[in-house]
Amino acid sequence: MGATPRIQFYLGANSPQGFYSIYEQLLAPGPVEDYFLLKGGPGCGKSTLMRRVGKAMEEHGLGVEYIQCSGDPDSLDAVHIPALHAAVVDATAPHVIEPTCPGAVERYVNLGECYDTPALKAIREELTGCMEGYPECYRRAYRCLAAAAQIEADRRALLLTSEVEARMVKRARGILSRECKRTGKEPGQAKYRFLDAISCKGVQCNFETAEGLCRRIYELCDSWGLAHPLLAYLAAGARAAGYDVILCPDPMDPERLRHVLIPALSLGFVSSTPTLPYPGKRPYRRLRIDAMADQEQLRRNKGRLRFSRKMSAALVDEAVEAMAQAKAMHDALEALYNPHVDFDRVHAQADAIAAELLERA
Repeated sequence: MGATPRIQFYLGANSPQGFYSIYEQLLAPGPVEDYFLLKGGPGCGKSTLMRRVGKAMEEHGLGVEYIQCSGDPDSLDAVHIPALHAAVVDATAPHVIEPTCPGAVERYVNLGECYDTPALKAIREELTGCMEGYPECYRRAYRCLAAAAQIEADRRALLLTSEVEARMVKRARGILSRECKRTGKEPGQAKYRFLDAISCKGVQCNFETAEGLCRRIYELCDSWGLAHPLLAYLAAGARAAGYDVILCPDPMDPERLRHVLIPALSLGFVSSTPTLPYPGKRPYRRLRIDAMADQEQLRRNKGRLRFSRKMSAALVDEAVEAMAQAKAMHDALEALYNPHVDFDRVHAQADAIAAELLERA
């Protein structure tokens, strides 16, 4: 038997509007018992602490949800332990989190105390010089994403007609009648997670997370970004039938859905594109969203659509390159900080948090 897939999502997105946050969704809906808010600057061990806490939870048989950094998926922004209603989160910008019930629920963890301040004072000029140009890299990335989003919106305006939406709703009704029997319970709840990211490593999707939560995957083959009406109808129908859903927006347009997961039914609806294909084994079902579009419209506008796809892809590539430049600057900064961080102290803090949480396990 293979290893259990790691559950990984994002709670922020590099979007055409800038950094788009849904961090308020981390522990919602439901009760909150312990919320550790990490504070500290670059290289102080926030991701190290969270990985260590997550590993300790897993070693004791607890499920862990890992929240990746949308700018650098190799870094963590949070670990969530659902069974304990607890989380440890990087509460620094751009996803600042402030306590609502300090002491009783949220507690600050100051990793800045792990810095060797005298040693850092000696390299102050190097530290301040490292990040010169960093904000402009992200501003450029967001301008490129905004331009790409305008092109994609123009494409949808051409292809997503009322007739196409009606076809999707009809298909969604059939799926719900087959897959989503009513429970007789109260309507299900929805929580939001990004499954995709536009990052310094390119455009990525955590397909493994969908497979880890849902054995039955409907792959939606969607070259033109049209699937939102179908996904929205499926999500609403599943909730009305009494099932909780995970709604996964599109980073390029966070008001539109890209995936929907229904873990209680082990059922997922996952969008794939030619540039980001579904990599898993043969899906449970495959829906060709492209085939629901007006085929005459596609033929008539073949050149326009080809040009728009090429231009939007080039703009996204440029945004990724800008974020990669920002990442290189941040790496250089962390390389200066790391030798002057007491990681034994970071590890001790992680072990103390883990021990406290496991007392309730």
